[in-house]
Amino acid sequence: MRKPWMADITLLLVAFVWGSTFLIVQQAISSLPPNTFNAVRFTIAALFLFLIQITMYRKQWKEWRGPLLVSGAILGFWLCLGYALQTVGLLYTTPSKAGFITGLSVVLVPLFSFLLLRDRVKPAAIIGVIMAAFGLYMLTQSNSFSFNLGDALVFGCAICFAMQIVITGKYAPRFPALPLAIVQLTTVALMSWAYAFLFEDYQLAFDPGVLLIPEVAFGLFITSIFATALAFLAQTALQKQTSSTRVALIFALEPVFAALTSYVFINEILSGRQLLGCMLIFVGMILAELPIKEWLENAKNRKQPTRTDRNSV
Repeated sequence: MRKPWMADITLLLVAFVWGSTFLIVQQAISSLPPNTFNAVRFTIAALFLFLIQITMYRKQWKEWRGPLLVSGAILGFWLCLGYALQTVGLLYTTPSKAGFITGLSVVLVPLFSFLLLRDRVKPAAIIGVIMAAFGLYMLTQSNSFSFNLGDALVFGCAICFAMQIVITGKYAPRFPALPLAIVQLTTVALMSWAYAFLFEDYQLAFDPGVLLIPEVAFGLFITSIFATALAFLAQTALQKQTSSTRVALIFALEPVFAALTSYVFINEILSGRQLLGCMLIFVGMILAELPIKEWLENAKNRKQPTRTDRNSV
């Protein structure tokens, strides 16, 4: 049986990239509104992958048919809605609460996988997911915990991110990864532009004085190429080699990497409770992926005598 360890390691790198860009994005959106930033970011990412398509994978043009366009648009819809809800929700709630509630997507993935894809969920995976979610809570909780409008919006974000992971698991095996990722990112870009036109000062996206600010230019480069184009291409290509639950657990490490990069670059010290949260996330991942059932079956088989042994008695 093939073990998708290389896929898991690559997705772990994706989680690291996403987690390490929190500081970069925070600095960039101080000059460029959040959804306008996302619109530019996803536009550059889609164009980058489109350039790869026309230069290196021309044979895949025949795959650009109705089913792929619809599937990519569905993925892009959930991804964009998740980003939009999270951004607006942060206007009404604290980042720590938003981080924990967004992390609930880890818990929702196995449920949605069962409801939509009829995937079987191992008891160990359920325990691991719960531990990872509790670890996220320990890592990001504040002293008070009350549920308001912002919390409700961010909970909607968690639902959208979980749906995006699950539906990627459904569509990724059916289509080539590159065109599917292009359609997904293009959908996010178009929806983000629509939001920016309606609710933000979108004209800043065309102002060289804003785009050439070092924090903005660097943020757009890092997030569009590495954290968006290459990251979502890797997710689309590799998720067909692993399960949605494993992907959710790996992506649960994103806030851990965010905390680590904050410590390295701005000397943000983790408390004992936050360190415990990091440990719980790692333990949850390991527990969920231990082949406990196989170990028990092998132990049972070793205890039972073989046919040759029974004949010799």
